[in-house]
Amino acid sequence: MEMSSEGFVIEEGLDQHYEVLKELGDCHTMLGNFDRARQCYEEAALLARDKPGPHVGRGVVAMQTGCHDEAERAFSEALRLDDRCAEAYGGLAMLYQQRAEYPKAFDYYLKSLDRDSDNLVALLGLFQTACQMGSFAKVIHYLSLYLERHPGDVSVLFCLATLYSHDGRLDEATEAIQTILTLDASSAEAAQLLKEVERKRAQASSVLRQS
Repeated sequence: MEMSSEGFVIEEGLDQHYEVLKELGDCHTMLGNFDRARQCYEEAALLARDKPGPHVGRGVVAMQTGCHDEAERAFSEALRLDDRCAEAYGGLAMLYQQRAEYPKAFDYYLKSLDRDSDNLVALLGLFQTACQMGSFAKVIHYLSLYLERHPGDVSVLFCLATLYSHDGRLDEATEAIQTILTLDASSAEAAQLLKEVERKRAQASSVLRQS
């Protein structure tokens, strides 16, 4: 492939080197080699000072090693570089959730999902935070959006069924559970949730008869 200038060749080489370092950082993070991962992310950040990815990586490493203040600074730096960075919002949300600052965590999970509605980590974090806060409507919306694109995701279907049950939407909860059992007939969690929904339905019917 012919290059238009020497400068373009150098720039392309730097981009490739950046991508290699970023991917190496991600691999070391998954393997638990946090010192090596941090080194890769720092080198990547020097090569591409305008990219948020290395700072998100540094934030993840810091969070994994219990350095929460450092993680917050890294995620915030990623957002300074790119205020559309879904991963940085999700990282801050996880930090706030760990600190039991649930309203802040909820807001940051929503910001993450507004920028990437397929972010499953943020989606499940939003579900957990909603259960801790007792706030369900917005989560149901995002779960439903996700399932429109991934209708066979049993774990998200189960989250949706659980929220429907908590919110008193028992018919919708039953429908979601039946879909789960169609996809996975051996799901003990779904069978147990169905019993709980049926118990709630019986209680509601009893109250209506007595009124």
